Amino acid sequence: MIIVTGSAGFIGSCLVSKLNNKGIKDIVLVDDFSDENKNRNLGNKCYHDKIDRKHFFEWLKLHHSDVSFIFHIGARTDTTEFNMTIFDELNLNYTKAMWNACSDYRIPLIYASSAATMGMESWVIRMIMI
Repeated sequence: MIIVTGSAGFIGSCLVSKLNNKGIKDIVLVDDFSDENKNRNLGNKCYHDKIDRKHFFEWLKLHHSDVSFIFHIGARTDTTEFNMTIFDELNLNYTKAMWNACSDYRIPLIYASSAATMGMESWVIRMIMI
């Protein structure tokens, strides 16, 4: 199966559509699904399951052997966010935890973001992941 983090966002949901168009439906969506506006992005998408991002690493511990690879698209994209705790939790620390989990379980990781959403520390993560 394929994991798509940030799947309820615009880019993540477009990726799910593209995978569906290629006949891929064994997809697990990972995001904060509490925002009904974002959930509309998932209308007419085919997927296997939805996992709240807070529970993803627990889920991965149990299902990692079934995962082919992970598209990590999830990050706080609001560039006006000034709460550094949220930024650190969602963009920096979550991405580092994702990298560590993929490394531990030998799951290929496809990571996409920008310095606008990841901040100055993102170049360090990207360099480590290369």
